[in-house]
Amino acid sequence: MHPMLNIAIRAARVAGNLIAKCYEIPDNNYEVSKKDNNYFVKSITKKAESLIVEIIRKFYPHHTLLSEELRELYSGKNTDVQWIITPLSGTYNFIKRFPHFSVSIAVRIKNNTKIAVIYDPIRNELFTASSGKGTQLNGYRLRGSTARNLNGTILVTGFPVNQKHSIKNSYIILMKKLFIQCADLRRTGSTALDLAYVAAGRVDGFLEMGLKPWEFTGGELLVRESGNLITDFTGGNDYLVSGNIIAGNSSIIKVIFKTMSKDLMQCIE
Repeated sequence: MHPMLNIAIRAARVAGNLIAKCYEIPDNNYEVSKKDNNYFVKSITKKAESLIVEIIRKFYPHHTLLSEELRELYSGKNTDVQWIITPLSGTYNFIKRFPHFSVSIAVRIKNNTKIAVIYDPIRNELFTASSGKGTQLNGYRLRGSTARNLNGTILVTGFPVNQKHSIKNSYIILMKKLFIQCADLRRTGSTALDLAYVAAGRVDGFLEMGLKPWEFTGGELLVRESGNLITDFTGGNDYLVSGNIIAGNSSIIKVIFKTMSKDLMQCIE
């Protein structure tokens, strides 16, 4: 096992265990309100992030860290290696006690994602990937969906919760067309797990726009190492900049582009 993958796993498990403990043993004296909920989950997220940063810094003190929670870079002497951390993907699920959230850690070396870990602490599912070594779930190799068209497929998507007014009508129209053609269209609330599920073949495809790098970097490698593809809305590799992503096997991506290309282009105009 790659030493950085080993450290990423350790950090993800420690953070995930903290999150699971807070989820399973709620404070009975806790007054539920939107303000308190936000403060509560932010406090947990910061603690989880601190645990992750502490473990990485112990073994790799000179590496650079990009934190999802603080939206800032912990600059190190070695800028060629960047750890991208999402301590809690699925914040609203956690707040509402919907058991679907995860910890995501990725390592990029010279602008290429080489290591990825996504950990679901509630199901104790550990998704891992190392460049050229494939994707695994709890040590077992994963392959993606074998679907050849949208008939009978499950697709997953997401919407910008804090920017609902910015969702373009063309994107809503696209979602409607996909929903008509596939068996089901879902929004789970955790981008990291969405992409992990594409890698595992639990869902057949993923489509979302306007994502931030920390939301999908770990999942990106899981998808690619499971034999699937990931592209932007133009069929290229600019998703790290645009945040617009389509993921799935080559057939599913081709079908989406063939039938929805006009709507996809309108989404990014």
